[in-house]
Amino acid sequence: MTTDSETETTTGVLVVGSGIAGCATALAAAREGARVTLATKATEPEHASSWWAQGGIAVTRDDPESFKDDILAASDGTADPDAVDVLVENARTAVEDVLFETLGVSFDAAGEEYEYGREAAHSKRRILHVDASTGRHILGPFLSHLASIDAVTIRQDTAALELITHEGRVHGAHLESDGEVEPVFAGTTVLATGGVGALYPQSTNPDGATGDGITMAALAGADVQDMEYVQFHPTVCVESDPFLVSEAVRGEGALLRNGDSVRFMPDYHEDAELAPRDVVARAVARERERTGSVTLDVSPLAFAEMFPDLAGMCESRGIGWQSGIPVAPAEHFLCGGIAVDSEGRTSLDRLFAVGECSRTGVHGANRLASTSLLEGLVWGLRAGRAATGVDPEPIEAPDLLDRDPALPERFGAEKSVRLHRVMAEHVGLERTPEGLRQATAVLRRLKGEVDAYTRTRTSRDLYELRGKSVTALLIARAAADNPSSTGCHYLSEEPTAHAD
Repeated sequence: MTTDSETETTTGVLVVGSGIAGCATALAAAREGARVTLATKATEPEHASSWWAQGGIAVTRDDPESFKDDILAASDGTADPDAVDVLVENARTAVEDVLFETLGVSFDAAGEEYEYGREAAHSKRRILHVDASTGRHILGPFLSHLASIDAVTIRQDTAALELITHEGRVHGAHLESDGEVEPVFAGTTVLATGGVGALYPQSTNPDGATGDGITMAALAGADVQDMEYVQFHPTVCVESDPFLVSEAVRGEGALLRNGDSVRFMPDYHEDAELAPRDVVARAVARERERTGSVTLDVSPLAFAEMFPDLAGMCESRGIGWQSGIPVAPAEHFLCGGIAVDSEGRTSLDRLFAVGECSRTGVHGANRLASTSLLEGLVWGLRAGRAATGVDPEPIEAPDLLDRDPALPERFGAEKSVRLHRVMAEHVGLERTPEGLRQATAVLRRLKGEVDAYTRTRTSRDLYELRGKSVTALLIARAAADNPSSTGCHYLSEEPTAHAD
């Protein structure tokens, strides 16, 4: 591995992002003989969303057809069947190759058999997991393995600000590190920048999930799709220092109770606590509004024994889980993003996208639990192989350093507060046509204010603010243009496709 101090200005494959999708891309490209530069804003593995994935990774056991059916059903029938086929048909090979053989991840087992878990909208047990902290047990070894590969350069604390483009072709990106900005030219560029949690006041994502990759691609002219489908996780502990309570807990028998201690999910859906995420999230929000609170009753299972990490998180925060864990919905996952094909290619030449910033079509309007790590792994491997064999072509690139780096602190804070407020009020779990029109107008003005600064200043904070404002506007516009309630996009003045 090349060290951070030995940076290069050209590379075969430039990967932006260090979650499971970016790591899989770098691994596959290096295996094909490419020189790979992996640039990440993260300074620690836990700064990537993949680290926080709790439930696990769904796999194809002996049930590929039922797995496919579950994905399609959870999506309200909107997932692309061809993309689902790619995911399901490549799942076993990808997991065995990378997670078993290359990384040696020790998934939970009973004797010689894996303990497959079940989560909402899965008809069978098919989820490999490590307690309720699967992501960290995958991502840590993955990054360590990449660091041992000579062909891979890992650049931490390095942000991609803009793509370098010419006549519809992407030639690399401007990277910023420690206030210095330089162009890095690549044969191909792969965006693996994760989600959009920083657009909302409450999210299960790390703070760095600011929509950077989607913004860079969209501003360069790449197609984006399904941006209105923002998934909210129904069970996030809402006490101090909020944290996700894995869907696997409900899969093992935990029950949702409202402020009157009444179990309510059977009144919303025949699958009760195991209904699709969009249904459960709206039900939790409504019961919180109606009765004042919702708790997750874990008394039907041996919670501390089955989920010691979650029990420890509760206890460290002074939450007596024995009497129920207080929960509420929070932003969790973007089902849409940069439109890509079955190998991660975007509509721009030599630009790929993988992971949560991409729209493969697998999730449609609502993602099935524990498919995000699998999608990142499968598409990362496919994109990494497809992105090789192209030589970098350095071109004359604009100089982003010839600007004032300063961004007034009050400016960024005020814009972020406004953005959070409008997204929470109008582009959240439930939406109205009028609210979306208002949000679009406000976000258009906010983007214009940020753009005015971007023309004269260069800083990571500013470009992250730009990422949030552009991506928020894309989400609001897509939601305003979609008059039908489907999956995560729920209009309270329209009927929903689910029986809730």
